[in-house]
Amino acid sequence: MGEHPNDKPYDQICDEIIAERAARQAQKEAEELRAKKEAELERRFSGMYMEKEEADRLEKAKKAAALEKSQQEELKRREEEERQKAEEEVRRLEGERAQQIYMSLKEVQRQQKHQDNVEKVWQDSLKKSKAADHRRRSLAKQTREDHCRRSVKALERGRVAAMTKAFGDEKPALPPKPKPRNLTLTCEPLQRQSGARRSLSSSSRKDIIRWFKEEQLSLRVCFQDNNSRISPWFHGIISCQEAEDLLSEVSPGTFLVRVSERIFGYVLSYKSSEGFKHFLIDATDNCYMLLGDQIKFATLGEMVEYHKEEPITPSGGELLLHACGQKPGALDYADLFT
Repeated sequence: MGEHPNDKPYDQICDEIIAERAARQAQKEAEELRAKKEAELERRFSGMYMEKEEADRLEKAKKAAALEKSQQEELKRREEEERQKAEEEVRRLEGERAQQIYMSLKEVQRQQKHQDNVEKVWQDSLKKSKAADHRRRSLAKQTREDHCRRSVKALERGRVAAMTKAFGDEKPALPPKPKPRNLTLTCEPLQRQSGARRSLSSSSRKDIIRWFKEEQLSLRVCFQDNNSRISPWFHGIISCQEAEDLLSEVSPGTFLVRVSERIFGYVLSYKSSEGFKHFLIDATDNCYMLLGDQIKFATLGEMVEYHKEEPITPSGGELLLHACGQKPGALDYADLFT
């Protein structure tokens, strides 16, 4: 030491050692300070990173929420559009279906109406056929009865002729009188016809009442089918003028059946569009027949029902449509039942 030229002085060596130690110490402290600063910086910036990440996360969450909300709104809008389209489609189909059902029901109604018309035509045809058949049977029966009566009268006339010839005073037999056709009665006085069993007469009201009570009342000719009440078209002993007064305020086709004030019989009074008509009803032989007609009926009600479908005269076409009842508060047939 000190002997070599390159040797350093002792003090210099000590200074270098001290400087080296100071440098190492300073380096160590610097490392510690660096580490401390690094830790502090890391701590500080780590929080900032976390805050930024949180902020980013929140921002992303907000954006996601906004996007989700937007998507939900878009879905709702599309759903509402689809719902409106579906509703419009349903309404369109409903309208078309309603029209189809309407047309179907109209067709059913038309077919039902056609069927009803066919049924009505068939029923009318059946009624007319029954009425015509009844008329044919009645005419056939009447023809047989007339033939029998003519045969009996012919035999009687033959016997009388034979007896007259035997006594030397032969006379030819008179031909039978023809029956009169339907005739319309008027309010003029009716003349007696010779040869009739119950001809027109000047019978008193008392006699007609006695005839009705003794011969007609027990037959229930003026009662309805169930015999529970008097028929609405039946009237007592009223005149032709009184019948026309009752019929003057009603529509054509209205009728009534009254006890004749002149004979032992009845009169059918009818209002037509031209005026009033009166038809005499013969009440002999326990049957009822319009004067001049060939159809006999068991009751007045049967006659009325028949002429609701068949006219009284072919030319007049008188159908019995409406019954003319009593005046309110008065019964013109009271004396016939008391």
